[in-house]
Amino acid sequence: MKKSFLFAPLLLLLVLGTFSCKKINELLTFEFSDTQSFKIPATPLVSGLPVTLNLPVPVTNKASETFRSNNTSADLVKDVKLTKLTLTVTDPTTETFDFLQSIEISIGTDQNDKVVMAYLNDVPRGAKSIELTSTNEKLDRYIKAPSYTLYTKATVRQATAREITVQEESRFKVTADPL
Repeated sequence: MKKSFLFAPLLLLLVLGTFSCKKINELLTFEFSDTQSFKIPATPLVSGLPVTLNLPVPVTNKASETFRSNNTSADLVKDVKLTKLTLTVTDPTTETFDFLQSIEISIGTDQNDKVVMAYLNDVPRGAKSIELTSTNEKLDRYIKAPSYTLYTKATVRQATAREITVQEESRFKVTADPL
């Protein structure tokens, strides 16, 4: 009987501790969104399609503003994961992703090797907007940097007569300590 009296408070502390830690993590977790545009150059009709294009896009990081508005800073960020990456053809307005066979987007800085963060192997025909699959890589070292580069590797399945502008919208889940 005496043991059950000792066990009940310990169990209560364990349950409260578990819920408290989960609540603290929720308070320190927020989303960060970013939008970039890149251009896919015209690809003339050549034998040997598909053709793979490598397109680097330098990015000045604006995450510090988001960190500040969420009462944290880059040095307190513990984890960053990509939760969504959507590509949309913006110019020409009548264009779709029919020309694209597959796409892979990597992220890197001068100090770090690049890592694939999202991809789509079979791009559907007729789509003006596509959602890539996240690799669930840990991206905090890149998002905390003052700048990074997005590397787009696109495999083109058909020739394009003109340059195509694509908007990339990404959303990240950030976990950080408070200030």
